[in-house]
Amino acid sequence: MNVPFMTIPSIETIRAHFPALDRLHNGKPVVYFDAPGGTQVPRVVAEAMSDYLFHHNANTHWLYPTSEETDAIIDRSREAVADLINATPQEIAFGANMTTLTFHLGRALGRTWQAGDEVIVTELDHHGNVAPWRALEVDRGIVVRTARMIPETAQIDYEHLASLVSPRTKLIAVGGASNATGTINDLGRVAAIARDAGALFFVDAVHLAPHELIDVQILGCDFLACSSYKFYGPHAGILFTRRALLDVLPFPKLDPAPDWSPERAESGTQNHEAIAGIGATIDFLASLAGDGGTRRERLARTYETLHSRGSVQARMLWDGLTSLPKVHVYGPPPSEPRTPTGSFTIDGVHPDDIARRLASAGLFCSNGDFYAATCIERLGCPDGIVRVGCACYTTDDEVGRLVDEVGMIAGRS
Repeated sequence: MNVPFMTIPSIETIRAHFPALDRLHNGKPVVYFDAPGGTQVPRVVAEAMSDYLFHHNANTHWLYPTSEETDAIIDRSREAVADLINATPQEIAFGANMTTLTFHLGRALGRTWQAGDEVIVTELDHHGNVAPWRALEVDRGIVVRTARMIPETAQIDYEHLASLVSPRTKLIAVGGASNATGTINDLGRVAAIARDAGALFFVDAVHLAPHELIDVQILGCDFLACSSYKFYGPHAGILFTRRALLDVLPFPKLDPAPDWSPERAESGTQNHEAIAGIGATIDFLASLAGDGGTRRERLARTYETLHSRGSVQARMLWDGLTSLPKVHVYGPPPSEPRTPTGSFTIDGVHPDDIARRLASAGLFCSNGDFYAATCIERLGCPDGIVRVGCACYTTDDEVGRLVDEVGMIAGRS
């Protein structure tokens, strides 16, 4: 979406919304570089959740005020998500998280497929976008084929992916961006492959949603899943399903439960306070662009500016870490599409020890395989890697502080 450039609030103003940033550890200000695993939450989101619990808490679809208020809050959050990804509210279902929702979707799709039908995933994927389809191998005799990752760049081998397509291909399931390396995948290219094959297209957008404004119409995807705790919200999941499919897919459900979209894709009582928080999160992001225009237009302005800031910090991370002796950095360079997420190892230092030393300096970051186990294996890192990710509240000085601390660890190894 092309939008007029508008400066969003300063980084200091944005940071003031996040109480977690006041924390000290060993007398040092904490820096949260764990955004790819979960971002911090602005005060307005927590307030929306507590307001729901204190003043509107009820189950849905009954004829008294708090139940009707709950229905309205859920509807407003569906509308907010629809604006975030350019869908309709009737195409938005909520659940525990992306992985749970994907398993649920997989069970529904599996009921429509035959033994020998095929699904294509990639080596770059988080296993939340692998295990649900692997489960269908056991349950339904579905065949899962895996497209290669190019280890040197941590990018999908698209030619290999295309070569895996057959007349039995029913679904291509690809991550929008790698939570392990920050690689942003060419979803348009994958969509074209799926379309030419007559296959459905599923996007795991968990790591993409915090960094790129998604448009499911442009992507041409049939399904897209993400989790709001990766973009400043509560621990809850979101599933977009194209309406024509959502209305007919045989989702497992209780017989008396609603059979209309989108609730037919939601199993049991939902986390209403988290859903209230999702709507507040998206409104918070839109509010950073100020007044004027639709919520979608304000979100576009916010994302445009945050993307520009993130690109600068991605370059700072890459240049800083690649300049250090004994440090190995993984993923595509900043000249390629990527998020401000950096992954690295240090010769002679176990990733666990790196993470502990960084934490002692007040730099909180993740280590391991991040459930992208195949990707980490293909990178040749049996002990895992260290991952650092920037968010809307990350400052350039914090990035510099991280690079300096990694340099000291590498120098002492």
